[in-house]
Amino acid sequence: MEKKQFKIDLAGRELKVEIGQFAGQANGSVLLTYGGTTVLATVTMSKNLGRGDYFPLMVDYEEKFYAAGKIKSGRFMKREGRATDEAILTGRMIDRVLRPCFDGRIRNEVQVVSTVLSFDKENDPDIPSLLAASLALGISNIPFNGPVAGLRVSQTEGEWVLNPSYEAREQGDLDLVVAGKEGKINMLEGGAKQVSEETVLKAIEFCLPHVKKVNEFQKKIIDEIGVEKAELEMREIDSSLRDEVNKWLGDKLEKAVYQPEKKERMNDLDDLKDELITALTEDLPETEKNEKEGQIENILEDEIDKLVHQNILKSEKRPDGRKLDQVRPIKSQVGLLARTHGSGLFERGQTQALSVVTLGSPGDEQTVESMEMETKKRFFHHYNFPPFCVGEVKPMRGPGRRDIGHGALAEKALLPLMPDREKFPYTIRLVSEILSSNGSSSMASVSGSSLALMDAGVPIKNHISGIAMGLVMGSESDAKVLTDIQGPEDHYGDMDCKVAGTKLGMTACQMDVKIGGVSLEILKKTFEQAKKARLEIITQMEKAIEKSKPELSSFAPRIITIRINPEKIRLVIGPGGKTINEITDETGVKIDIEDDGLISITSDDGESGKKALEWVSSLTREVKPGEVFKGRVTKIIDFGAFVRILPEQEGLVHISELSDERVEKVEDVVKVDQEVTVKVKNIDDLGRINLTIKGVGNK
Repeated sequence: MEKKQFKIDLAGRELKVEIGQFAGQANGSVLLTYGGTTVLATVTMSKNLGRGDYFPLMVDYEEKFYAAGKIKSGRFMKREGRATDEAILTGRMIDRVLRPCFDGRIRNEVQVVSTVLSFDKENDPDIPSLLAASLALGISNIPFNGPVAGLRVSQTEGEWVLNPSYEAREQGDLDLVVAGKEGKINMLEGGAKQVSEETVLKAIEFCLPHVKKVNEFQKKIIDEIGVEKAELEMREIDSSLRDEVNKWLGDKLEKAVYQPEKKERMNDLDDLKDELITALTEDLPETEKNEKEGQIENILEDEIDKLVHQNILKSEKRPDGRKLDQVRPIKSQVGLLARTHGSGLFERGQTQALSVVTLGSPGDEQTVESMEMETKKRFFHHYNFPPFCVGEVKPMRGPGRRDIGHGALAEKALLPLMPDREKFPYTIRLVSEILSSNGSSSMASVSGSSLALMDAGVPIKNHISGIAMGLVMGSESDAKVLTDIQGPEDHYGDMDCKVAGTKLGMTACQMDVKIGGVSLEILKKTFEQAKKARLEIITQMEKAIEKSKPELSSFAPRIITIRINPEKIRLVIGPGGKTINEITDETGVKIDIEDDGLISITSDDGESGKKALEWVSSLTREVKPGEVFKGRVTKIIDFGAFVRILPEQEGLVHISELSDERVEKVEDVVKVDQEVTVKVKNIDDLGRINLTIKGVGNK
């Protein structure tokens, strides 16, 4: 393909697209540069149909340390290995934007790979990667109902900023990614500092014209490249078999689906499926039987989808009998685990999350190294979804992409409420164990974590809760928003919109769809219902614990902080670390020292912490004129004596200050190692301490 180049201005920076030079073996490839950040997006598709019953799409986001001019730290492993959490989250975000734009009947494997080749430390590669992936699919022969675009918007001092810098995102009140096409939104991902629903809607409204501009730019490129889309083989369902299935089902399907208990519903549906397959395949040869089984399962899925949609749209009938805006029963409890620093149990219907807080020293914070940044985190949330929570048997091999994604969403929701380090110097780890799941376990982990934080005595000012909202859509004018979606409504519904926040406002949201997108009006109604549900949930949580406990658990470590002159840090550390090692060995504490002079002393008991604090204070104390000390003579010279008044501080008693009477020789008054009482006379411009013995009661 001949090399072609296209350019557009986006938020004051050049967006440049180059096609035809790289990755010629892929079905489609795009080199996209935004500012000084460059990504290569490639898309490939297998020639043959897969055997699964779902569309096999894989989206990978690859960070390369060379892109930022960095070599990975660590002595033994310099090559990029397992994707970082940040890379996994970016890949998931791109996946959620692209997936609704494919025909779900496709069974050919499709892989999207976004590789970051150059990073300018200002323009986040995630948005360029999304745009490049959409465009690579658009110019390929892979059937794709695009293009689609996503942009980031933030709010700083009331002003909207498109594709803000990292610094602007951190300082702003809102950081939101908005993706969509043709005026509709198909993905949201963002965090906020307790902002109103109206603010989030205005941010989306501000972003949509820019999304449209980028999509039109993509369309022009796609039209100019002009690659014809492949005609893929689709496994069509035999209409006569569908009629046969429906005839056999009768009203059996509604009876199985429409019941409040998940376990009974799943068991009845499994039994119904087995009976259906047996009835329609028992007389067939084994080869035909296997093929027909798969078709019957697909038809059954379609019929459940139709049933759920029809009943909600026509009569607002939900599988468990709730009203459209009704939250399932809430239960909250704190202090379940005696030896942990804080614990909270949150239940919404049959979804149950146990959240546990562990408090550690500042030195326990997490070091994060990625292509984009090297930083430290003092608050992190981990989410675990074991197979037993949905009654399944599966191998447990550590956190998967879903666990990382749900954990990060809850962390984003909770972060704005975390106390400042100056007020609460602890490292805070939260773990949410999902013990039972029937929809929206990620939002249950937000509520459970809020309970646990208050139980631990972490000074958060407000409770945080979350709710998952759904949508069943017939047409633009015939759409029903569902509050607190559970299993069937999540699986067969058209939208999953998670909203978290406090009574004061939203702190996080995440939305994806199975349809082309949703309007601003639908989102407005969704946010309104979500706010109503959030406030209702918080009211129930307050019955378990209304505010943070005033005292930490007796099993939590105690941290004492002191701020010293940074120039005196060397006195605490000592030559080769001798002094600080002596303090920690003798007291058993852990000492963390910041460059700005903040010292944190962590101990298992208050007494050892106080002892270490006194030690550090004496090492770094800045004496003042007029203060009196008991000291020891360390050295005698012709014109006076040096007296150590603090472990690392000495002062000079001039010979004229040894006595009210004339002194011929210093040794006539004091001797080396003698204990004397001295007063600070003054401190000269060079920081030297001048002492006097006159009038301070020496005998």
